[in-house]
Amino acid sequence: MRAYTDIRSDEELDHMMNQPLSVVYISRNGCSVCHALLPKIQQVMETYPGVEFGHITADDYEEVAGKLSIFTVPVVLIFSEGKELLRDARFIRIDEFRESLDKMTVLLER
Repeated sequence: MRAYTDIRSDEELDHMMNQPLSVVYISRNGCSVCHALLPKIQQVMETYPGVEFGHITADDYEEVAGKLSIFTVPVVLIFSEGKELLRDARFIRIDEFRESLDKMTVLLER
């Protein structure tokens, strides 16, 4: 499974968001859905080695909720150069997430 960068501060989050293409997964410690979904997201991310991949545990970095307007978990966000391109929360469909990443990587290669 693909490793991720633990994000615990505004500076680390800003760095991740400003990459050419990045995925940020947000979860909480007591969320069983979050823990079940993370390995599936990691597996998808193996196919995209050029895409930065970060994980935020909202219990450890509580400011993220206000900064990114997070109201529920799990959340997967895709950023490109500081802009949010995709937000999917609560019921995340892996196939749709993969399709979105496919489209975005093709667009960025142009």
